[in-house]
Amino acid sequence: MIKIGTALFEACEELERERGISKEVLIASLCDAMVAAYKKHMRIGKEVTNIEAILDEQSGEIGVFSTKLVVDEVEDQDLQISLADAQEIVEDVEAGDEIKIEVTPEQFGRIAAQSAKQVITQRIREAERNLVLNEFLDKKGTLTTGIIQRVENRNVIVNIGKTDAIMPQKEQIPGEYYKPGNRIRVFVLNVKETTRLPQVIVSHAHAEIVRELFELEVPEIEDGIVEIKSISREAGYRTKIAVWSNDPEVDSVGACIGPRGSRIQTIVSELKNEKIDIVRYSEDPVEYIVNALSPARVVSVDILANDEYAHEAMVVVPDDQLSLAIGREGQNVRLAHKLTSWKIDIKSVSQMEKAEAANFQNYEEPEFVEEFEEQDELQQEIEEEMNQQAYDEEDIQVEEEVVEETEE
Repeated sequence: MIKIGTALFEACEELERERGISKEVLIASLCDAMVAAYKKHMRIGKEVTNIEAILDEQSGEIGVFSTKLVVDEVEDQDLQISLADAQEIVEDVEAGDEIKIEVTPEQFGRIAAQSAKQVITQRIREAERNLVLNEFLDKKGTLTTGIIQRVENRNVIVNIGKTDAIMPQKEQIPGEYYKPGNRIRVFVLNVKETTRLPQVIVSHAHAEIVRELFELEVPEIEDGIVEIKSISREAGYRTKIAVWSNDPEVDSVGACIGPRGSRIQTIVSELKNEKIDIVRYSEDPVEYIVNALSPARVVSVDILANDEYAHEAMVVVPDDQLSLAIGREGQNVRLAHKLTSWKIDIKSVSQMEKAEAANFQNYEEPEFVEEFEEQDELQQEIEEEMNQQAYDEEDIQVEEEVVEETEE
């Protein structure tokens, strides 16, 4: 046995406090390192499985042991031991029993220490990687708070506890300055496993950040009374959120706004004064589209297609509301489309009147109408010819009668 003292256990306890790696993991790593060093020193193949290291915490000693089967006649020296030899070690042993024999080589301390250092270092890294991976796999899809460390190649590095997360440029709010040392609330998008520490991807522009903030600030949402149906966001500019109340006595929009706007103001401040439109959800697509286009007033909504393949609607607004309904660079109608999943075409009243007038002027009668008109004209000509023929026959008859009277 090799005497290692109590320093090892103190070091294990310190690592457990600082890095969260359990003492058992470190002791198991040390024992594995001893076995690996012994096999390398004795030139034993890795496939040999009856070698193990045992650490006695009471005495602070560690040694390498070989487990052998007690037999009457030995056929394999590495796996078996004779009954006579076994009884010299353990008096009451019998054939068929297994005993552990210490095989720790002399002058093995230095070799074991070098090997143990490499194996323990590797195991500590693996343990840290697994701890971080398991922790942030559970946090994936949730909101967390971190501290901005630095900016590298347009990526913001955020410390979120046991590791540094990466915020890519596309997940940042346009125009916002990320100052190192500032605290920031981010959304854990993804966790990628790598050979070193897992790579955590976070976002400051994800729509779920708005959902998490509303769940934190609005008790009715956390209790399930008010439900968030949909969110559409253009980070840093504007967000639309559709809410629905499962209790007729609770106003979903009013609950989100809060007394004197206290709840919504807290969320707006957290999002750096980003504008938020709270929309009342409705199962009626016409009403839902009207609400989604607020604050613009709507004259009418015409459903053009509503099936599994397409959802299209034509919306008519007053002339003075057209620019408000479309929004700056189409932002309002774009967010309404994302919120409702309906394709929305917006026209003003005057535009619709001009379109209807143009359609009326360009109207062409179908060809079958012209064919009917041609048939009517032909029929009329035939009737006129028949009438003329009848008149001619009457005139001839009258002339014959006059001639007969004259002759008489």
